[in-house]
Amino acid sequence: MTDHLSRIVIAAALCAIGNVVHAQDAAVNADNARANFARPVVLAADDVRAFSAPPAGFADAHAGVAQGKVEPFTYASAVTGTRRAANVWLPPGFDKSRRYPVLYLLHGIGGNQDEWRGYVRANDVLDNLLAAGKIVPMIVVMPNGRALADDRSPPPDRVFTPENAAGFARFERDLLESLVPAIDAAYPTLADSGHRALGGLSMGGGQALNFGLGHPQAFAWVAGFSPAPNTDDAARLAGEAARAGGALKLLYLSCGNRDGLINVAQGVHRQLKARGVAHVWNVDGYGHDRDSWAENLYQYAQLLFR
Repeated sequence: MTDHLSRIVIAAALCAIGNVVHAQDAAVNADNARANFARPVVLAADDVRAFSAPPAGFADAHAGVAQGKVEPFTYASAVTGTRRAANVWLPPGFDKSRRYPVLYLLHGIGGNQDEWRGYVRANDVLDNLLAAGKIVPMIVVMPNGRALADDRSPPPDRVFTPENAAGFARFERDLLESLVPAIDAAYPTLADSGHRALGGLSMGGGQALNFGLGHPQAFAWVAGFSPAPNTDDAARLAGEAARAGGALKLLYLSCGNRDGLINVAQGVHRQLKARGVAHVWNVDGYGHDRDSWAENLYQYAQLLFR
């Protein structure tokens, strides 16, 4: 199976995961998952791009552009009882004598801590933005969002199981109680909510909205890219965003207009709009794929920590 087709199958499985999390008695099987993912896209008048498309090559490595360092990081997890892995991007010119804001990027249901770096090429996006003076120098943490003792990416027949979904839900505690404190202890961070951002793609997009809006004392900047059906009830999320008030500096929401899961993001957007909660709503021209995620990282990163 090609990489693209593998990700289509994984994306289809997200709908089944949503059924597992939100309706335990719902039938979960590959046929239902594919049928849900293939739902027709219905666009409203405001389901449009909020930004112009990035320049060609924005996510490619370029000669002469200083590259940040991506280094492995491990930490003790109080949730799994194991040492867990993450990747940390340090900006070019990283200086231990200064303090940096931190962005946490969460991956999709079939991925791990390497998805943002390997599939989306987040480090190249960030290197190019920093070289152009378009982002604030920051530390970027790319963890494994599956908080299980065996947190390896599952084989295709185990992607949409209750056990795999439970690992993503359990990551909320792992993130807040283990990973964030470990990063703050190991790196020169600005360790407060105003200098801490959260973002994610697909399953990680749902996590970012659920965890970030539920904990404004931890994250003042929150983004969900193509959030999957693990996303909490839209009205509840909008209520949390409204209650956060000024503690929430930016809420960024995006999806592609060819993505069968767009109804999830649309639901959150419409609830936010109904409650008068300021947010970015960016509907690009892609499906459930890296082009959308790379482009939205490009846009989101430029807004952070201003």
